[in-house]
Amino acid sequence: MSIVYRDDRLVAIDKPAGLLVHRSDLDRQETRFAVQLLRDQIGRPVWPAHRLDKGTSGVLLFALDAEAAAALSGQFERGEVAKTYWAVVRGHPAEAGEIDHPLGRLRDEYGYRGESDVAQPAVTRYRRLATVELPWPVDRYPTSRYALVELAPLTGRRHQLRRHMKHIAHPIVGDASHGKGRHNRMFQERLGCHRLLLAAVRLAVRHPDDGRPLTLAAAPAPDFAACIEQLGWADLLQDTPWH
Repeated sequence: MSIVYRDDRLVAIDKPAGLLVHRSDLDRQETRFAVQLLRDQIGRPVWPAHRLDKGTSGVLLFALDAEAAAALSGQFERGEVAKTYWAVVRGHPAEAGEIDHPLGRLRDEYGYRGESDVAQPAVTRYRRLATVELPWPVDRYPTSRYALVELAPLTGRRHQLRRHMKHIAHPIVGDASHGKGRHNRMFQERLGCHRLLLAAVRLAVRHPDDGRPLTLAAAPAPDFAACIEQLGWADLLQDTPWH
């Protein structure tokens, strides 16, 4: 596991795509989990402060004791943590915007579901970083359009970013649940990309010891970066939050 930050109270890793945070009743064939791998790697218990979907890569924060875990949990629950993601989406969204669209509770890959199915407030801000138009015919169109966007969820609903981007008709490429199969297949066949193109690139929290700001960052994983380069956006990898 690639460790991006560690001290006596916290440790953060760069989670690869395809890895569950912890054991799941809905994915029982999986035998590898971030909690288990990190615990074995550093030789001590760890408490995940939040979760990333199995298909999402990037910054994942853990506490190294129960007190730090409680402090971090409070920050996430109060919406005090700033989370930043990169995603490749279908189409060309506006240069910037805010998606304020309530979301019903979902059963996630761990089998969790809230007691109520009433839609909960959900807000995501986005910023377009780059666009491309490729000579790939799809449906009635002679070309295909894609964009790289920066996403900042202000709330923490299940699959919020994936569902919000679908809501504005710009689904994330590689999303089997909320995306478009035709575009997902084109990325697999033409670019050799077989993953959800969503990465947690930055996480800003307050340290549980003294409240000082702590910003944790990780570059997109090599398979994500390779896709970015093939789409002609390599320069963006140099001017980034992880440098």
